[in-house]
Amino acid sequence: MKKILIVSLIFAWMQGVILNAQNLDSPDGNLTLKVDINTDGIPTYSLKFKNKEIIKESKLGYELVEGSSLSKDFELVDNRKTHFAETWTPVWGEEKEIRNHYNELMVSLRQKQTNRKMNICFRLFNDGLGFRYEFPMQNELKYFVIKEENTEFRMTSDHIAYWIPGDYCTQEYAYTKSRMSQIKELTPKAVDYVNISTHLIQAPAVQTALLLKTDDGLYIHLHEAALYDYPCMHLSLDEQTMTFRSHLTPDAVGYKGTLQAPSRSPWRTIIVGETGADILASRITLNLNEPCIIEDTSWIKPTKYIGVWWEMIAGGKSWHYTDDLPTTILGKTDYTKTKPNDKHAANTNNVKRYIDFASSHGFDGVLVEGWNVGWEDWVGNRKDYVFDFVTPYPDFDVEELKRYANLKGVKMIMHHETSSAVRNYERQLDTAFQFMKRYDYDIVKTGYVGQIVPLGNHHYSQPIVNHFQHVVEKAAKYKIMINAHEAIRPTGICRTYPNLIGNESARGTEFQANIPLGHTTILPFTRLVGGPMDYTPGIFELDISKINPTLNRKMKSTITNQLALYITMYSPLQMAADYPENYERFLDAFQFIKEVPVEWDKSIYLEAEPYEYLTIARKEKNSNNWFVGGTTADKPHVATIRFNFLDTDKTYIATIYADAKNTNYISNPYGYTVRKVLVTKNSKLSQSVAVGSGFAISLFEVKDKTQTKGLKRL
Repeated sequence: MKKILIVSLIFAWMQGVILNAQNLDSPDGNLTLKVDINTDGIPTYSLKFKNKEIIKESKLGYELVEGSSLSKDFELVDNRKTHFAETWTPVWGEEKEIRNHYNELMVSLRQKQTNRKMNICFRLFNDGLGFRYEFPMQNELKYFVIKEENTEFRMTSDHIAYWIPGDYCTQEYAYTKSRMSQIKELTPKAVDYVNISTHLIQAPAVQTALLLKTDDGLYIHLHEAALYDYPCMHLSLDEQTMTFRSHLTPDAVGYKGTLQAPSRSPWRTIIVGETGADILASRITLNLNEPCIIEDTSWIKPTKYIGVWWEMIAGGKSWHYTDDLPTTILGKTDYTKTKPNDKHAANTNNVKRYIDFASSHGFDGVLVEGWNVGWEDWVGNRKDYVFDFVTPYPDFDVEELKRYANLKGVKMIMHHETSSAVRNYERQLDTAFQFMKRYDYDIVKTGYVGQIVPLGNHHYSQPIVNHFQHVVEKAAKYKIMINAHEAIRPTGICRTYPNLIGNESARGTEFQANIPLGHTTILPFTRLVGGPMDYTPGIFELDISKINPTLNRKMKSTITNQLALYITMYSPLQMAADYPENYERFLDAFQFIKEVPVEWDKSIYLEAEPYEYLTIARKEKNSNNWFVGGTTADKPHVATIRFNFLDTDKTYIATIYADAKNTNYISNPYGYTVRKVLVTKNSKLSQSVAVGSGFAISLFEVKDKTQTKGLKRL
């Protein structure tokens, strides 16, 4: 009887092991996921690539504010495997078609003592994994407050990490390359370097998107997708076990999120690649978002623009109309008793100058910052209602500029700086968007500089994430596109809401004088995986002191580097950020900016090594024309380009914008050459690139043989 009992117990235990452990392979069989429930009832997962361990057994679950846990005492009650494959067409993007192909495992869990139910959905693609928590409707768990999400990413070793410090309010940091074990040691230096530390996480923590590289050359990318009604995830590092754990952004009272069933978390994503190019080519983040829900998208148009912006950033001009503090009567600002300054850039005549330039050079739009009242006060002087978004300064004639822009065939781009007073902005959204439509503005650049008002919340906490999404959805109802600055970093939501056509959420061009070389060679691997960035490239006067003697700064760049960014820093909303007169000094180089499109049929990542070099080729949408761009970091590089992506039996005129022999980002950033050659599918180019520089190539199909006269074949 004892033997029978022991055998029965062993058989029951084996049944439990078989029931709990679930394996899932990617469609191509290279990735293998294992999901299990350990002896404490804790859900775990692990991931292998070609039988090589990528993520060691890692725990999943939650701790709740009420003191209970959603991390243990679970049993597996059901599991379901499905297969999915589709090819979908984005409204805009880096290619005209995207393949969405995965195997899915849904595990249904129940806590034994509490009877609470939690599902975890895993989707395994050929290039990585996405998983999220789902909470079905139930009596035992209708509403709960999160103390912390306990998602783990347990690494196999002390990998190389490309990271920025964990911060609840900004991603505007320079990236650090180090071993994971050095993150704690180097965080103070990384913070001091950019002088940002107000909302820093007081632990060894980093932000996503995080790129890792193993000693045997594999690339691992950690991020999240479809961030809705939930706080942004950071990653805290356990240095003893080399484990990253989720660290959610708290709200004003310290909660890490509130959920009401039925609900679900964002996707946690792991992209795996054998080359850097594999990371850039992955579309997991977009694929884990829902399809576009805007029925008519004809009004969503990729845009190339110039604007009144760099004058204030680098040129010493001002956003505000006067240096005095104007009086306020019954909530209205009175400027009749103030003296205008001579530095206000958003005046009618100056804006007309930009409209003229845009019209004559084929640009779609003109952005104007500092057009509306309130810049003298900011938030501090009048609580949270300083900006009203419909009242122009006395020297900004909104009616006349509407007429003039329409006459010239140029669209005006609105600017709404909220000073992070989210409540004030929400009160005025309808009025502001109605004003935009009245004056023919189709795009708005929103800004959230400063601490969130009302005070206490963070840019990345659940209520403010909801605010950013509310603005996008409200704008869609008015057929308005959003370019969000100082907002949450993107997580692929632009698939569902393609009117979210641009984001900042990283350290941009205005800081290229005081960031490490190669900043733009790491951003495509990290920040841009979630969506495009309004990096605002195209600066041709690289010595800032020449336009503003009070700033003794030089851009760590060259003209050829600035050209290349139009290819390597993808965005359907691209700015030519410099003064018009600086482009007129270099018209042959400016030609590339005029010609480069903002819509693509295909993108090919020719070579890519983070913080070293990057070369990308893109095919213009609905055209046979191609464009190539390459950039470098702190080492010179020779880019080897095989043009085998070109059509067979076609010849192209290649215009190559490259470094001169003496180009140097310090002593001669203006040195460049422009040459034209003929190329075919069989052509090959070895292009030398200086430190901190780049190159750009336009490839136009030959349609008339007279175009080739005098040109040599490459």
